[in-house]
Amino acid sequence: MLLRPFLTCFKQRVRQVSTHRKSIDEFFSQHLSFPFLQYKEHLHVARAERQFIYDTSGKRYLDFFAGIVTVGVGHCHPRLIEAAIKQMNTYWHVSSYYLQDPVRDYTEKLLEHFKDDKHLSVCLFVNSGSEANDLALHLAKEYTKQNEVITLRNSYHGVVQSTLCLTNIAGFKRSYSTGSRVAMNPDPYRGIWGGQYCRDSPIQTTRSCNCQKDHCQASDRYIEQLEDILHYEVPKKKVAAMFIESIQGYGGSVQYPKNYIKQATQLIQENGGLYVADEVQSGFGRTGTHFWGYQAHGAKPDIVVMAKAIANGFPFAAIVTRPEIAKTVGYYFNTYGGNPIGCAVAGAVLDVIKEEKLQENSLRVGTHLLESLAKLRDQMPNVIGDVRGKGLLIGMEMVTDKESRKPLPIGKMNAILDRCRDNGLLIGKGGNFGNVFRIKPPMCITIQDADFAINVLEDAIRKEL
Repeated sequence: MLLRPFLTCFKQRVRQVSTHRKSIDEFFSQHLSFPFLQYKEHLHVARAERQFIYDTSGKRYLDFFAGIVTVGVGHCHPRLIEAAIKQMNTYWHVSSYYLQDPVRDYTEKLLEHFKDDKHLSVCLFVNSGSEANDLALHLAKEYTKQNEVITLRNSYHGVVQSTLCLTNIAGFKRSYSTGSRVAMNPDPYRGIWGGQYCRDSPIQTTRSCNCQKDHCQASDRYIEQLEDILHYEVPKKKVAAMFIESIQGYGGSVQYPKNYIKQATQLIQENGGLYVADEVQSGFGRTGTHFWGYQAHGAKPDIVVMAKAIANGFPFAAIVTRPEIAKTVGYYFNTYGGNPIGCAVAGAVLDVIKEEKLQENSLRVGTHLLESLAKLRDQMPNVIGDVRGKGLLIGMEMVTDKESRKPLPIGKMNAILDRCRDNGLLIGKGGNFGNVFRIKPPMCITIQDADFAINVLEDAIRKEL
């Protein structure tokens, strides 16, 4: 009898405590810094599986953003879980002071994907794309003994202090983020030159140009602009490196005119600089035609930077470079770089991509998706300005009208995103003006998933605009 009043009082106290607990929205706003939380009503994730995300109410969403182009083989893939648990049951961390089989095994697997570039034979491991680009910048300057670096307008190479000078999107710039020379962005849609014959893509821009199918004059004009930087802005035409995304990621899946990367990087290398290929978003088979984005351009990088899909969301990143460049790293140490669990997961990622033919699937489903989006563009030319990309690295640029190409306001972009989310589709947005839908799903999606996404997106655009 004495226990009953105590239990009643205890239950009341529990209810009081639970009602005082802040909602997750309040908690995030007060105690965490997440400036890019998406949607008017935040999505509270409960679990995820393959190409689907489930919220706390049990609602299922088709994920067409893949954790910002990170979940390459699908959420919670059983092969990756198995690899992680197996390594966790062996040991978690001992540091790079010791020889470790997981590190060796993964390095061997990764270098198998550089058979056509045997000069790239040394790996250095870190934890994120920003860290990897920071290390690449360090190596380029140490190896060349030069300080000048060239990047493209609209590029994204990370937001740690050292790489902010490489990133050229206004929202990320700071007063101290100076130090690189910025070349004109060779964008066939929004740039000065370029048009219907310029891109290495199933879908071309609708702009007319003077290029021929077998020769892109726009590329020549942009290379002349790059040459001007060497002539006017750097001492004795000497630079440490040029950083280039094979397809611009955060900038809105911008592709360059054919041969631009090959010509640009040859020019840099002829003047003693290094070509750093940023494959953080375009690597691991996502473009469909090649495992690495740079391979489609016929260029020969000196350093390749990779992250995101490398371990499907596990914090892991790497650079692969020439032995003589790697030797200039000096006294560099990264506590978690090349950690054994990350190596195990990353190795399983490579296995799954091969066994499940996800690169081939990216090409097949991605081409279908691009062609469907292009049809949608043709139906709504004054709203959808451009559709571009390769494989499952796709951008759709939204405008107020076809002629001016003025970016669609952020408020309208967000309204379309919210309606897509309400109807079970998650996509991203990017670009310097925030007017490009970034469509970059896990590489395991199906044709049926693509058709569903097209229908939802079309419905959202028509109802919001």
